[in-house]
Amino acid sequence: MKAAVTVHRDFVIAPIDHRLYSSFLEHLGRAVYSGIYEPGHPTADEQGFRRDVMELVKGIDTPYVRYPGGNFVSAYNWEDGVGPREERPVRLDLAWRTRESNQLGTNEFIDWCRKVGTEPMLAVNLGSRGLDAARNFLEYCNHPGGSYWSDLRKKHGWAEPHNVKLWCLGNEMDGPWQVGHMTARQYGKIANETAKAMRAFDPSLELVVCGSSNPDMPTYPQWEADVLDECYDAADHISLHMYFTNYEHNTAEYLAIPERVDRYIVTIGGVIDYIKAKKRSKKQLTISFDEWNVWYHTRLQDKETMAAQDWPEAPPVLEDIYDFEDVLQVGCILNTFIRRSDRVKIACIAQLVNVIAPIMTERGGRAWRQTIYYPLQNASLHGRGKALRLAVDVGTYDASIADDVPYLDVAGVENAEGGVTLFAVNRHQTEALDLSVALEGYAGLRLAEHVLIKHDDLRAKNTADNPDNVVPKAHSGTGVEDGRLAATLPPLSYSMIRLSA
Repeated sequence: MKAAVTVHRDFVIAPIDHRLYSSFLEHLGRAVYSGIYEPGHPTADEQGFRRDVMELVKGIDTPYVRYPGGNFVSAYNWEDGVGPREERPVRLDLAWRTRESNQLGTNEFIDWCRKVGTEPMLAVNLGSRGLDAARNFLEYCNHPGGSYWSDLRKKHGWAEPHNVKLWCLGNEMDGPWQVGHMTARQYGKIANETAKAMRAFDPSLELVVCGSSNPDMPTYPQWEADVLDECYDAADHISLHMYFTNYEHNTAEYLAIPERVDRYIVTIGGVIDYIKAKKRSKKQLTISFDEWNVWYHTRLQDKETMAAQDWPEAPPVLEDIYDFEDVLQVGCILNTFIRRSDRVKIACIAQLVNVIAPIMTERGGRAWRQTIYYPLQNASLHGRGKALRLAVDVGTYDASIADDVPYLDVAGVENAEGGVTLFAVNRHQTEALDLSVALEGYAGLRLAEHVLIKHDDLRAKNTADNPDNVVPKAHSGTGVEDGRLAATLPPLSYSMIRLSA
């Protein structure tokens, strides 16, 4: 099957915000305890952070990490996680029916962020608490000193302010499962007042308000319209969440899901524009897609387990083991974010370690990269610059989610040096794609590398004993001549093709 693509250097969608490749850590399962933090582990540093995990996190160069939740944050008292560890209370977490020791809290998390070269994206509790706790939390984190909360931070051993600039105002407040769930109007008013109070402290903060937990919510997309009607000018971003499933093991349907993600983004972009026009506002809100990932491998079993568990501490739950098919899905989703980078400025894969994550660990033992680590790494390292608007001519197929799903899913990025990177997924299950790319407006581009991820078994996984079962490999036969790239993309494969200036 033939696939023709035209790339033109003047056809730019938008600059790509580097925060598109961010991630998420919640006090859930083993994401924190035996994930990033495990005192006594052979690789643990002086603060108890696992050095082996830190190196794997550095490998994907994640710009921001959202913390501490997630559903967890909606009944979380941030004060429980600061001060001397021996004085911190053990609490029952209502979101996941577990016991929280609070041995890792805000200050330690921010220290970890600095060590791995990322920035914190903190969430405030607007479920069981509200404006007052949020403003105190902000003062504790960001004020230099001379006030009650900032001096308390200094007393706890952190003399310098953390200067956290990106804050989430609650989490999934549209969900009936959420502690403190409320209507859109109720939430919009609380978010607006909280934002005003936080901006009274620092008008330069970036604030994310809660959008829909997924596009199947009965309140979607009216939720976004009502929330933004209450707080449009006080916010900077509205969040979207979505997880991707393949319970039926239908590859064609599974790989069509990005078409629905695209509609989700376009729809909420339209809601933003509607409210902006309604309010005669000059401000342009954007989207923070701050929870996304494949999540179905253990979801149903773990739902039953968590409902029956008797408040364990850091139990092994939601530990999906990803396969090669998930590489294709994650590659397509990342391509969708690149193509919609005019709307989506932040995206957080959920989560980072152990819990539906690209990185897995053993308690007291090994750490390794899951299959989905690699498309995320490729996009994060080489998908920064300007998103290019590509013209694509390729065959299509119909799915229940959408008609005319293209067999080639592709995104293009021009980097700061003038090079071009293409991220391409061949969705066809039996045919290779003979790819021809016209490089218009570019002179002297040469092939730097063609990296391919391909496995004959869709269910192939990486494990502690076989960590390199699904990995990127150099692909031959690709070349550039007379301003045209030619390549062959095997069926059901992921490619990154880098062209240097």
